[in-house]
Amino acid sequence: MRPASDVERRRLNETFARLCAIPSPFGCEKAIAEAVARELGAIGVDVEEDGVAADVGAQCGNLLARIPGRGERTILLCAHLDTVPEAGVIEPVLEDGAWVSRGDTILGADNKAAVAVMLEVARRCAVESSPVGLELLFTVSEENALAGAKAFDVRTLRSDWGYVFDHASPIGEIIVASPTYYRFEADFRGTPAHAGIRPERGRSAIEAAARAIGAMRLGRIDEQTTANIGSIEGGQRGGTNTVAARCKVVGEARSLDPAKAEELIAEVIACAHDASNTPSCFCDVDVTTQRLFDGYRHSPDAPAVLAAEQALRVCGYASTRRPTGGGSDANAFEAAGFHCTNLANGTERNHEPDERVSVAALEGMLDVAYALLEACSA
Repeated sequence: MRPASDVERRRLNETFARLCAIPSPFGCEKAIAEAVARELGAIGVDVEEDGVAADVGAQCGNLLARIPGRGERTILLCAHLDTVPEAGVIEPVLEDGAWVSRGDTILGADNKAAVAVMLEVARRCAVESSPVGLELLFTVSEENALAGAKAFDVRTLRSDWGYVFDHASPIGEIIVASPTYYRFEADFRGTPAHAGIRPERGRSAIEAAARAIGAMRLGRIDEQTTANIGSIEGGQRGGTNTVAARCKVVGEARSLDPAKAEELIAEVIACAHDASNTPSCFCDVDVTTQRLFDGYRHSPDAPAVLAAEQALRVCGYASTRRPTGGGSDANAFEAAGFHCTNLANGTERNHEPDERVSVAALEGMLDVAYALLEACSA
C-alpha cells in the first residue's frame, strides 16, 4: 500500500475545508451533493442519484458512483452528506494542528471528513488500477434517523461488503455492535382552570408528565442500555395562571440487546399511563413509539472486520473491536441484509460547537482507506 503523497494530503485538507463551509443540515443537502458530483465528474466518474428525495424529505437523493478494479471483489465505502441543523456560518480554520470552526458552530467533520477521504480515494482509483472494484455511496438525511440509508435499495450494490467511516473516536476502533433504537412521544391532555381561583377544577398535564419522567429509568441503565428525555413542552408560554392542559414529552430508549430495548420502551409507556391516572392530575395520554433502527452484531470472523484490522495494522494503528451506543448507516444496511462495518474516523466531539479533527487523523484515515483496498483484495 502506497501512503498518501504530499499532494494528496494537501488536496484532502483543502477539499475537507471546502466541504465543511457548505451548509448541509439534513433535508438540505443539494448544494453539497452537487459539489461532490462535480468533483467526481471532473475525474471522469459518473454519479447516479436514486429517487428517494421525496420519501425522506430531502432536496436530493443518495449518490452512488462506481470505479472498476482489477480484482473480482468490489467493496463499498459510504459517508453521509448531511449534518445536524446549524443556524450559524461554518468557517473551518486550522488551530494547533487541527481543523475547528472559527465561530460557535459545529465543524461538520461528521461526516465530511469521510466524504473528503472518499473523494481523494476516488481520484487515485480513477487514475490507477485499484486492487478491488469500488462503490462510493453518499447518503442524505443520516442525522434524521438514517432516513437516506434506510430508503436506499441495497440490491443495486455489487459490493461484497461495505464500510462507513462514521464513528467519532480514535482511529483503530472497529464498531462490531450497535443498538436497537426507539423514539417515543407522550402527549398528555389535562383540563385547564384558573390556577389562583379554581385550581381544583384543573388537571395539570405538566404535573402528569413530570410524574411520568420521575418514574422512568433514564441515563445509563446498564452497559448495553440507555434512555433519555430529549424535550418537554407544554402549558402557556410566559404565563403561570392557567393549569396546563397540554404537555408533550419526547425521548428515546436504545440497547445493544433488542429485548432490553423493547422492555425499556414498555416501561416508558407504563410510566406515562400510571402518571396520567394519578388522581391529582388525572388526564388523557397518547404514547407513540417508533423503532427507528435495528441493532446488529458482527461475527468474530467477519471478513470485513478482519480486513479492517489488517489495514489498520499496515498503517500503524492498534485495532480495537468495540460496541457503540450510537447508530450509523451501517445499521440500515445490516437490517436490509447488506454487511457493513463502521470504522472510527478520528473526529472528536461531533454535534458540538468544539467539534474538531486533527490533520493527522484526517490524513491517517486516507491511508487507512487506501490500505483497505489492498486488504479487501486478499
